[in-house]
Amino acid sequence: MNNSQLAGKRILVTQADTFMGPTLCEVFAEMGAEVIADNNLLTDPALPAKIIQQAGHIDVLVINLAIPAPFTKGELVDDSEWSATFSAVVDPMPRLCTAVLPQMIERQGGKILVMGSASALRGMKRASTYSAARGAQLSYVKAMGVEMAPQGIQINAIAQNFVDNPTYFPEETKANPKFQERLKRDVPLGRLVSLREDALFAAYLCSDAADCFVGQVFPVSGGWAV
Repeated sequence: MNNSQLAGKRILVTQADTFMGPTLCEVFAEMGAEVIADNNLLTDPALPAKIIQQAGHIDVLVINLAIPAPFTKGELVDDSEWSATFSAVVDPMPRLCTAVLPQMIERQGGKILVMGSASALRGMKRASTYSAARGAQLSYVKAMGVEMAPQGIQINAIAQNFVDNPTYFPEETKANPKFQERLKRDVPLGRLVSLREDALFAAYLCSDAADCFVGQVFPVSGGWAV
């Protein structure tokens, strides 16, 4: 991918200061994009529309939403955990899309990329709330992707796990010998996918070279989910 592949594109990245946000912004800028970085946690229902309005012209919306994943046993999950997780990770998606799609439909072009999780693709113990929320993201992408494709708009998702981001793999976790053993045992790649590897793939999906993908979910997990 050349360094001008995103030249001229205005890309809005949500929660740009967490999860994949910083590296996405860095790589997109290197590729020539004008990056609009928003750092708000989008649990306020009014914020998504306000952010889209203030941004103006948006060629690509990157929905990067994350919270520390709950690690509660399934039988102990309560309403507050469930509601808080969906409020942070799921509810902002339709609000953002409803706000940005009219301008994309008018131009008959645009892209929306969701930075999701492979926890929705494989069963994980003590991850029922988080996996359900991430699964809702991916189902939304699949449905909206096929609906918007005739309008020249591509909506896709990256479903990641074992990507070296500080939100889910802080230094203390990576240094734990048990985690290192798990990497060797469960991840065919044998290591974490780097932030940059993931962001470069995201940049490709945001480029004109990826116009053919419709409502697709791309696992990025070192082979943990395929």
